[in-house]
Amino acid sequence: MATDTETAPDRDAGGKDDGGTGVFEAHRPFLTGVAYRMLGRVADAEDVVQEAWLRWSAAERADIREPRAYLVRITTRLAIDRLRQVQSRREAYVGPWLPEPVVTDFGPTVPDTAERAVLADSVSLAVLVVLESLSPLERAVFVLREAFGFPYAEIAATLDRSEAAVRQLAGRARRHVDEGRPRYDVDPAERRDLTERFLAAAAGGDLDGLLALLAPDVRLVGDSGGKSKAPLRVVESADKVGRFLCAVAGKTPAPATYRTAEVNGAPAVLVSLGGKLDSVFQVDIVDGRIQCVYIVRNPDKLLGLEP
Repeated sequence: MATDTETAPDRDAGGKDDGGTGVFEAHRPFLTGVAYRMLGRVADAEDVVQEAWLRWSAAERADIREPRAYLVRITTRLAIDRLRQVQSRREAYVGPWLPEPVVTDFGPTVPDTAERAVLADSVSLAVLVVLESLSPLERAVFVLREAFGFPYAEIAATLDRSEAAVRQLAGRARRHVDEGRPRYDVDPAERRDLTERFLAAAAGGDLDGLLALLAPDVRLVGDSGGKSKAPLRVVESADKVGRFLCAVAGKTPAPATYRTAEVNGAPAVLVSLGGKLDSVFQVDIVDGRIQCVYIVRNPDKLLGLEP
């Protein structure tokens, strides 16, 4: 999923073209970014954006004064409908559910450090997991407001709600997210260092090294969808998480290769077996210790990370 052009295009982006294709394509990365944050799965996000394209191509564009507002409204409403459909599917999911990991590279299109940090946080696995607890409307408001800075009035028009109602939804969503994942500023260099030390200790089966990095109440969440081996319940406590990781390292068949990449706005460890991507590890850090370990092993969710 493209993530290096997710800042909102100017309202006058586009101009005359063949049936509005140029205007839509100028906004596609941004619309995909909105839909992914709403749905947590690339295929669902792309389906929503494709449906938005069909509606855009069939619309009387001469009557559309603000293409971006029109496209965001369509995409957001389609994403809300899709989210309501997939929620029942996720209730039947085997084991814990995690968002589909995506490589993020905001590049030179997001030069501002503060804006880059907001975008990275809004797409982090930890935040996307918490967003699963929100209602579809709360999630839409949170994404548009917190990730992309939309004014309340514009969100209200997008969702066909009053501005007062949108402000209430935003406050409720923000409280849920703060309760589920308190914010801690982590220096990027510290995050990279801890991730690399985690990789070295986990790959080497170094229990003492892992225990030095893990918070006492650390949690390990594994997502396999029942298609690969992974814990079907969340593993809790430093001792249990450390021993689990050491056991995994001891059973990993050779040759295993490891590389790091920026995934969902933070460093991640990508493990390949026999040249095929097998799993993605990412850690959440609080007060200099690893608070949560995420492992994605569902092969359907790894396709987009293959070289």
